[in-house]
Amino acid sequence: MAGPPAADPHGGNRIAIARRLGCRPEQLLEASASLVPFGPPASLRRAMGRAVAAGGSPPGPLGALESLASGLMARGGPGVHRAASATLLRDYPDRDYGALRQVIAAHHGLDPAAVLPGNGAAELFTWVARDAAAAGVSLLPSPGFADYRRALACWGGHWELLPLPLRWGNAFPQPFPFAADTHPPQPAAAENSATDRSAYDSPDSEAAGALWITNPHNPTGQLWSRLSLEPLLERFALVIADEAFLPLVPGGEAQSLVPLLAAHPNLVVIRSLTKLFAIAGLRLGYALADPVRLAGWASWRDPWPVNGLAALAGEVLLGDGPALERWLARVQGWVAAEGPWLAEQLAAVAGLVPLPSATNFLLVRGELGGQPLSLEPLRLALQERHRILVRDCRSFEGLGENWLRIALLDSAGNRRLLRAIRREGPGACSPGW
Repeated sequence: MAGPPAADPHGGNRIAIARRLGCRPEQLLEASASLVPFGPPASLRRAMGRAVAAGGSPPGPLGALESLASGLMARGGPGVHRAASATLLRDYPDRDYGALRQVIAAHHGLDPAAVLPGNGAAELFTWVARDAAAAGVSLLPSPGFADYRRALACWGGHWELLPLPLRWGNAFPQPFPFAADTHPPQPAAAENSATDRSAYDSPDSEAAGALWITNPHNPTGQLWSRLSLEPLLERFALVIADEAFLPLVPGGEAQSLVPLLAAHPNLVVIRSLTKLFAIAGLRLGYALADPVRLAGWASWRDPWPVNGLAALAGEVLLGDGPALERWLARVQGWVAAEGPWLAEQLAAVAGLVPLPSATNFLLVRGELGGQPLSLEPLRLALQERHRILVRDCRSFEGLGENWLRIALLDSAGNRRLLRAIRREGPGACSPGW
């Protein structure tokens, strides 16, 4: 008898699920991918509106793209070159992405040589994983994002899992559980490697291996303090900090490792614009690191990994400082208001235990009478009967079917989600792991 289908390692597969359910993608309420629900920002939405309304462009997708490009360039802003939309579509992108790198560097107070744009954070994970594989065994806090393992596997890299405690307090930031002056716990698993742990077990040993940090952590939502992370830079040959969700966290930038880059060439910080601006379809992220390291990556990869429209969108979104600050304030205000409210409402539903989160998603444990409760029937009921998608957590090492990750939505979306969960009730769930 066949078991349940394998969990998708990513959320947000709305088109495929809509096809299977026989509905339109926009009829599905998306709480499996943690994107800002009121994005993209007005500058991009206005440009897309022009694309729909334009009458003088060629028919079909090409005309829409030309109008979109024209609208984006009409928006202007620091670092944005005004050129004909036809040129943007016809010509290859600037291989150095000079304007985009300048805008990102100015935003973070860095040299443009310390910036490398990428086709989403996923592309950049692939390149940093090549460095990580060369550095030795990678340590991956678990449960964690499956894409790190995918990237390491590209280069035959070895990894071990560091199990995170699955209970924590409400206050953030929190100290990273594996301090530099203590021994990491024994690994939960090792991939194709008989690892000599002595390099990690002695705080006085030469730096070795790689440590992957997600801050705030995915899928738990925990925000780690910079104070607890900084000593780890002396312990490992390479530290990768995935800060994809950090700009969404109220006060989160105070815990960023970006200010430590200049003093630590073994540090790589990766950011994504996908979550903050709700532009997953454009595929845009960037790495911040030592310029020599990034120059190596650039020499390995395809010549134009970021298309011209995505590069220009990045210039528009990050190039207008006041508009960006207003957007960040709106996003962080939404997280501060909706997150605690949704957690409180979910906690009132029998069988659901939402864990404290600093960011725009909640990790929810199924538990009833002190016993684990499978949430897979609830997830399927939400999807099949209510057209609501929540994240299947079986792809996260260390979690199983009694866990769900639920993205924050806008007020109306959160209430629709709660109505559906209350209607299904604990009867939609079943005992077990």
